[in-house]
Amino acid sequence: MEIFVKAVSLIMSLSILVLLHEMGHFIPARLFKTKVEKFYLFFDPWFSLFKYKKGDTEYGIGWLPFGGYVKIAGMIDESMDKEAMKEPAQPWEFRSKPAWQRLIIMLGGVTVNALLAWAIYSMSLFTWGEEFLPLQNAKYGLACDSMMYDYGFKDGDKIIAVDSVHPKELRDVTKTIILDGGRNVTINRQGKDSVIVLPEDFHKRVLAEHKAMLFMPLVPFVIDSIIQVDSMPAFKSTLQKNDQIIGINKVATPYFQDFALHIKDFKGKNVDIIVLRKGDTVAVPCAVNAAGLIGVGNKSIEHYFTLEKHEYSFFQSIPAGLNAATDQLVGYVKQFKLLFSKEGASNLGSFGTLGSLFPESFSDAHYWQKFWSITALLSVILAFMNLLPIPALDGGHVMFLLYEIIMKKKPSEKFMEYSQMAGMILLFGLMAYAMFNDIVRFF
Repeated sequence: MEIFVKAVSLIMSLSILVLLHEMGHFIPARLFKTKVEKFYLFFDPWFSLFKYKKGDTEYGIGWLPFGGYVKIAGMIDESMDKEAMKEPAQPWEFRSKPAWQRLIIMLGGVTVNALLAWAIYSMSLFTWGEEFLPLQNAKYGLACDSMMYDYGFKDGDKIIAVDSVHPKELRDVTKTIILDGGRNVTINRQGKDSVIVLPEDFHKRVLAEHKAMLFMPLVPFVIDSIIQVDSMPAFKSTLQKNDQIIGINKVATPYFQDFALHIKDFKGKNVDIIVLRKGDTVAVPCAVNAAGLIGVGNKSIEHYFTLEKHEYSFFQSIPAGLNAATDQLVGYVKQFKLLFSKEGASNLGSFGTLGSLFPESFSDAHYWQKFWSITALLSVILAFMNLLPIPALDGGHVMFLLYEIIMKKKPSEKFMEYSQMAGMILLFGLMAYAMFNDIVRFF
């Protein structure tokens, strides 16, 4: 079910992005009286699921859900319609239009994606505001990824600064270390400050081991819910809501992360769950199922920490949304640079990676907030990727148009054909490699 929800969410998100991106090409093409032969959501090799024709344009839905396209007459694109290009140029064709008009048509998709990201971030901030845990409010300290122990970090450390930057929230710590190259991490351990120096190639290990989070807040484990299913052992035990779990048999688990780590050692066994209940320490017999679960949920993060929340009026949300979109673009560009290494390339992913970003259930209380946040991020990525100067992408066409404007002459159609073909081979190769990475990670 989780895979189904993620797949549907991804298709919905990409459909919105692709339709609006292609609309960004379609509208200026029509404004400049350029014939658009096809407007498709998804690709339609051999057949389409739905189509109808209005005027000169065939509108349809393909069966291959990997994007979409507009086919503009007189343009060398992914259709590689060489026969049409052999005919004399017609006034309604793309190749007959002035270079500045063709440039606007090609930049239309990227422009729409950039504006869409800005609009989504703005309306998300207006609707839900912004809520986060200030790093200074993580009063129990941080839980470290096991990799971080090798560099001298311990659970319970509090991060004060990375180089000269004082991170506002936890995600700023990872960003400063991985993307900005911060290497001197000032920590507070049991009231004493010290500095841990990370090696220069630290980011390579993070990428090679596919680490998403280096730290997370330590939180106690106070039972908020017990899954009411016979297959979950806690349902048959005497565990109660508001019990604070502090141990398993003789193993101390003062925090949720400790419990999650050690409960796996007791798969299929009967244990005593040690809890604090109304001031008393109680041992509650409970089985652990084969998956290493007992079937209880922790209280939400708001129970343990004071979160910071900003609310925005409509007019405040507009510049705040622009800042959010700009920050995401800058962050993505920095991440993109990391791909040009063996470790970075191994993190390249396709639809499986994108789908994993979405919530696991439509009943998630924050489903739509997460959906739109991810869609905005994908819109930023789509805008940036399409601007890359690679033939077969919008950026490739823009590069050749700029050459034409500056040099006062067009590249030859034969050169354009070969460039388009080379670009498509490159893109299909990258997609195949990304899908291979997804499959390897899945298994």
